[in-house]
Amino acid sequence: MLYMESTSTDAGSLQITISFAMGTDPDQAAINVNNRVQAATARLPQQVRDQGVRVEARSNNILMVPVLFSPDGSRDVLFMSNYGLLNVLDELVRIPGVGDASLFGAQDYSMRVWLSPDKMAQYDLTPNDVAAAIREQNAQFAAGSLGAEPAPEGQAFTFSVTTQGQLSDPEEFEAIILRAEEDGSTLRLGDVARAELGAQNYAFSATYNGQSAVPMGVYLQPGANALETATAVREALEDLSSRFPEGLAYTVPYDTTEFVEISIREVFITLLIAVALVVAVTFAFLQHWRATLIPVAAIPVSLIGTFAGMLAFGFSVNLLTLFGLVLAIGIVVDNAIIVLENVDRLIREQGMKAREAAIETMKQVAGAVVSSTLVLVAVFAPVTFLGGLTGELYRQFAVTIAVSVVVSGVVALTLTPAMCALLLDKQSHTVAKPFQWFNAGFERLTRGFTWLVARLLRHGVVGVLLFAGVMAATLFSMSRLPPGLVPQEDQGVALVVYQLPAVSALPRTEAVRDQLSGMLLEMDEIDEFTTFAGFDIIAGALRTSAGVGFANLADWSEREGPGQDAQSLAGRIMGMGGGIPEAFVISFTPPPIMGLSLTGGVEGYLQVRGDATTEEIAELAGRLAAAANERPELTNARTTLDTSIPRYRAELDREKARAMGVPVNEVFATMQSTFGSMYVNDFTLAGRNWQVNLQSEGEFRSQPEDLNKVFVRSQSGEMIPLSSLVTLTREAGADILNRYNVYSAAKFLADAAPGYTTGQAKEAMEAVAAEVLQGGDASLGWTGEAYQLDAAAGAGGLAFGLGLLMVFLILAAQYERWSLPLAVATAVPFGVLGASLAAMLRGFPNDIYFQVGLLVLIGLAAKNAILIVEFAAQNRREGKSSAEAALAAAQQRFRAILMTALTFIIGTLPLVFATGAGANSRQEIGTVVVGGMLLASSLALIFVPLAYKLLDDLTTWLRERKAARQQKESTHA
Repeated sequence: MLYMESTSTDAGSLQITISFAMGTDPDQAAINVNNRVQAATARLPQQVRDQGVRVEARSNNILMVPVLFSPDGSRDVLFMSNYGLLNVLDELVRIPGVGDASLFGAQDYSMRVWLSPDKMAQYDLTPNDVAAAIREQNAQFAAGSLGAEPAPEGQAFTFSVTTQGQLSDPEEFEAIILRAEEDGSTLRLGDVARAELGAQNYAFSATYNGQSAVPMGVYLQPGANALETATAVREALEDLSSRFPEGLAYTVPYDTTEFVEISIREVFITLLIAVALVVAVTFAFLQHWRATLIPVAAIPVSLIGTFAGMLAFGFSVNLLTLFGLVLAIGIVVDNAIIVLENVDRLIREQGMKAREAAIETMKQVAGAVVSSTLVLVAVFAPVTFLGGLTGELYRQFAVTIAVSVVVSGVVALTLTPAMCALLLDKQSHTVAKPFQWFNAGFERLTRGFTWLVARLLRHGVVGVLLFAGVMAATLFSMSRLPPGLVPQEDQGVALVVYQLPAVSALPRTEAVRDQLSGMLLEMDEIDEFTTFAGFDIIAGALRTSAGVGFANLADWSEREGPGQDAQSLAGRIMGMGGGIPEAFVISFTPPPIMGLSLTGGVEGYLQVRGDATTEEIAELAGRLAAAANERPELTNARTTLDTSIPRYRAELDREKARAMGVPVNEVFATMQSTFGSMYVNDFTLAGRNWQVNLQSEGEFRSQPEDLNKVFVRSQSGEMIPLSSLVTLTREAGADILNRYNVYSAAKFLADAAPGYTTGQAKEAMEAVAAEVLQGGDASLGWTGEAYQLDAAAGAGGLAFGLGLLMVFLILAAQYERWSLPLAVATAVPFGVLGASLAAMLRGFPNDIYFQVGLLVLIGLAAKNAILIVEFAAQNRREGKSSAEAALAAAQQRFRAILMTALTFIIGTLPLVFATGAGANSRQEIGTVVVGGMLLASSLALIFVPLAYKLLDDLTTWLRERKAARQQKESTHA
């Protein structure tokens, strides 16, 4: 269990939500929770046990909100609500992947018995008399059977006896006998009350595009595939709609999978563009279609292998794995290009045949291919074992890229040399004029690069100082990046919350709702607007003074102009809401990961462990919210605990009641059936049981003075007005009380101000809390995205450190030296510096996507450095000096490194300039890896040869010194 939240309202409801860590078996968790609930049930009030306690496991993620409505207005809300309950919801909850399906503000059928207290007083009746008569006559009766065993001898037949059981229509209820006199006269329920088939609850109403509607929430089952489930739900709704009665229709105005589907389609397009760009870059360097075919063949083979690996690991094709595939496109051709380029170099420089060149290439680069493949896999191996939400996100990327790299390594060692031997002998050695110009320019670039490396090798001290400057710049730029979890996205929907003054009646809220609906539907960027009056989504409870709406925005292709993104439109909606003086309107976009939070900001509780009153907690929460709103990083800081809600307190004079012979429970039962709704028992309709509820007619429960019209009977039979026993006084109090991890708490929310991330908002909130709550028993308890930010704290640094350690260990094991791995590692800071500078320029935070990009860069930067270090070590073994070996290696591998780097960078550019759904995520990860690779493939290549020379000279000096010392010791001996 991560944390437990509870919300109790003055409407008599309690909801306890227990959140578990990712990976927890939801069925086992539900069993454990249900066992605890059953143990506590015996201590609950009898009325609660009568109503029942329900335990259910479901995701916080609303998958979609289908809506039933009547296009021609022929069907009322009561019919639509119960038609959905009887004929739609049961079908939806049986769909695999659906955790739950329920009506928002369900108006279940109820036999409403509307009492007339004045008539009841005339007949000396109380609500308890009516309830007792209903319980007596509206029940199931077993009448037995005729001739059942044991029976007299000769009994030929056995007949069961049936009789009328529970009543089913208003006329039968109104015929219930309350009193029968000896003269044959009877007093029936219809004489003192009115029975009708109505709704169990009238405190909620909804509209779709201005029409009365019934919204249904479909929730995803934990671990289910959202796209498959949404498709199945839509198919089921389409099938059910073929049997809808005339005048009833449905639509799905809010569907979270639309954003996912469109995002996946956009990433597929990006994938195709990346493949085309990779092919174009490869052709530009190789300049022959036969040669180009060799590395290009590695792409489909590696992708097919990657999909097989994803299937083996149980991963689906989702945004994260597709991001990994886009990055893998540029990576999988690298090994093939390394092999191909070396074969081509040997053919040109040494005049070898293709087959001989392929065999020689395997001797020269097989070690580099194996080590670079192991390095890329080793970088991602540790993060697959991280737990929680961040671990799951890392794992999707890690496995996708690691599998693709392994497959591409196998392809480079097997298929690529074979294709080189078959195809390269048959290609023409002449190239077109543009390629000649390209080659001449590249030769000049290579000479310039070689000159820079040579100068740096001769001035090692300057190089070391410059490298130290790069390290300092890297640390500084990383420290300047704001923290975050994942980027905020335009998901094509904006949530609208409107609140009227406390205890405003539902008709006033409905009037604001209708006014707001009309204003929003006139906006070109809004296609549909579904809204509920009577529900406070922030507090998660029914409130007649609050409402919420889902504004379904136009397609992303129709909102490409400035100020048409979801965040800007939410600001415009708030501005329009300012024109409604009666209500406070706020609008916000959903969080990037559905179910983590409500507003996409920070959410949590101010929990007080000591003995504090509700008023003290509210005062402390108010000071916290006021201080938070003064911070530039925060906006809309607020708390749901409000102790200024006006209400009446009923004070019963118990001594007077007992003196007059009036039972206390009789007083409160009368009040409940008058001013509230008194549950009596059930009746059967359409094969289901529904509640029978008593309540007074509206004119008897509108004002405090109506107590004069309500009477209670004393034990002597005298009818006494409630006003003589009960006094109503005005007071203020809280209508919603929260607990967090069993401590008294106040729920608070705050949004990140424009230009700030959720991580910065959370840090600012913690700083405010440290000032306001110092020295007390109060503390902040986080939920949702803010909680995951805490859980993810340090995960990026841990993953980065483990990745570097694994790279060092792999290379140290391969080369059996510690100096070569250190030389390879000197390329990594350049990649990190480029990534952090690029992220700063585009305003991206240090979040999970940034950290995944850094892991990719560790592998790619090390891969480039490995090619230089591997060849430098080979040159050194041939007798060259360390400087000559490093310079020759840099010159030999410059073309191959630049070719693979440009292939990756240009193949990733579609991510950098992505638009449409999911663009922010693609832009961030693309920007990070492109920025990092630009420096890792330019500046790093100049410093790696110097690092090799210095470390090789150091190890040589240490080896010579050790040998001299050993020789001296042997001489003395």
